[in-house]
Parts: sequence; structure tokens; C-alpha cells
Amino acid sequence: MTSINHHEIDTSAQTLILITGATGNVGRQVVSQLLGTGARVRALTRNPDSTGLPHEVDVVRGDLSVRDTLDGCLDGVEAVFLVWRSPTAEAALAFLEAVAKHARRIVFLSSAAVRDGVERQTEPIGKLHADIEHLIEQSGREWTFLRPGGFATNAVWWWSPQIRAGDVVSWPYGAAAWAPIHERDIAAVAVRALTGEGHGGKKYTLTGPQSLTQRDQVHTIGEAIGRQLRFEEISPEDARQQMLALMPPSIVDVLLETWARMTTEPALLTRTVAEITGAPARTFREWALDHGADFRLASENSGFPALGRQDRSSMRGEANTQSGLSSPASDRTMSTRS
Repeated sequence: MTSINHHEIDTSAQTLILITGATGNVGRQVVSQLLGTGARVRALTRNPDSTGLPHEVDVVRGDLSVRDTLDGCLDGVEAVFLVWRSPTAEAALAFLEAVAKHARRIVFLSSAAVRDGVERQTEPIGKLHADIEHLIEQSGREWTFLRPGGFATNAVWWWSPQIRAGDVVSWPYGAAAWAPIHERDIAAVAVRALTGEGHGGKKYTLTGPQSLTQRDQVHTIGEAIGRQLRFEEISPEDARQQMLALMPPSIVDVLLETWARMTTEPALLTRTVAEITGAPARTFREWALDHGADFRLASENSGFPALGRQDRSSMRGEANTQSGLSSPASDRTMSTRS
């Protein structure tokens, strides 16, 4: 692997950085870590009154798909962190045209599902992100693409309803293995690319530090919350019916096909997080300890009931554009590879 030079964060200038997807898992971490560097942070959102972001953040109303709302949001902005939540790339061109009039740098949360050097992307998640990458490359701005593999936070999306209700996780392809990545590590690389030099034109594939099967991930969560969880293998057909309550059929099919391959293919592992940030990528166990409250039994966590239909619907809204294993839609994300 080609060595990547470590670049220190430049905190000498009060750079103004616009964050889209600031209320998602990765976006919130990017905001928090940027504030720690001394950068000025602006968050673009449709609902400024309900973000729950720190008071230091300049929260502005805007919509990536509505061109007339963007110029004011971009005024004075030096760099943009882009999370694309729409299921299509149709509105991206107008947004990037607006960005090109103001900012010089774009860091895009893409997906490891993108394949370089192919005539056609065969997976819908890869195609969406490849289409947006292409538009960014044509924008004339300095760009960096972050291509994470499987998000560790997918475990909350997929398994927390079952874990919060009992000790059995019924799921397909327990032997499917990948290297889940902590959202803090994705954000840490994003912050370096947004604030430092030397990242222009780079495509960073990001993974966690170890390959774990789905069965092992469930057991690790159990250890983190002090419970003995059991993984119960179910058929892909039964799983498909269960998963259709969480995501559209096209994504379900991609995931099932991907997990089937992951039972025999070695997991993709990179050291990019450590090479860029100077710190090793966090383990899945560390992530599970950080997110223990997401998996507590309702009786253990008053005021935090097991996910119901409304909760799953809200999560589904975030989970359909980012990718299959690495990041579903917003940045509660999924990418079809890890």
C-alpha cells in the first residue's frame, strides 16, 4: 500500500466550514471535532430549531435540492462537507454550481461500493455515489472522497430492536465478515481533509481495524452491555421479509447478495485512518461500549423504549442513500462493501 503522509490540522485561520448532514452520526462527529480545532462551523439543515447542535455552530436553514436556498448558506464558506441523502443525484449539479461560486474545497462522504476503472457501476449504491463523485470532479473545486466500508452504526439500525427486546438476534449470513468502522474515525479523516493540505484529489477507502463476522459483532455487543446474546441464523428469504420494513427492496437485495459473498471473500482492510490521523482506528468493541445505551433493554433504560414503527421509519429516512454496509442513506449509513 502506498504510504500516505500525515498532515497536521491547520488551526491558524478561522476557516468557515459548511457541514451538510450535520445531524447524522458522522456529521455530528465532524461538527464536534471541527469545533475542537478552532474552525468556525456552519450547519445546513431544513429544520434549524431541532438540530440539538452546540451553540457555537451557525445553524442555517437550507435544502440541498432547492437552489434558491443555497447562496446565503455558502457566503464566506471555505470548505464543504457533503453528505448526500437523496436517492438520486439529480439535484447535485445545482448544489455544486452554488458551491463553486463560494468554496474552494469539497469533502464528500462517498462509499466503498464505488468501483474505479469500470464502465458501469453495477450496484445502485455505488452508482449513486459514483455519479456524485463525477459531478464533483467536474466542478473545478478541490475535492476529497471518503469511501468508508461497513459502518459500525448499522448494528444499531439492524439489531437494536431485537436486542432491546430480548437476547436473540435472528439474522441471515452469520458468517459474513467485514471490518466495521466507527463514525468517529470517519469524521477524524474528514476533519483532516477539510482543514489540512495535501488531500486534494485523494480517494480514501476507510475501514475498521479488524474483520468480524456478523455473529461475532452480535457477541461483542453482548459483552459490551453485559449480556449473553445469541445469534440465530435465519434464511435469506425470511430475512428479506423482515428487512423490507426497514429499507426498499433494491437495497435489501444488494445487502443479501453482498452478505452471501462476504461469507467466503476476505474482508477489505485498510490502514488509512491511522495513516491520516496518526491514531489507530477504533475497534468494534470500543464502538459497542460507546453505544451501549442503544442496545439496553427497555426495563434497564426508562424513557428509552424498544424501537417501534415510527422510530424505524425515521431511521429508514436516513438509511437509503449512503450505502449498503457502509452507510445507509444519510449518514446513519450503509455501503455494500466494507
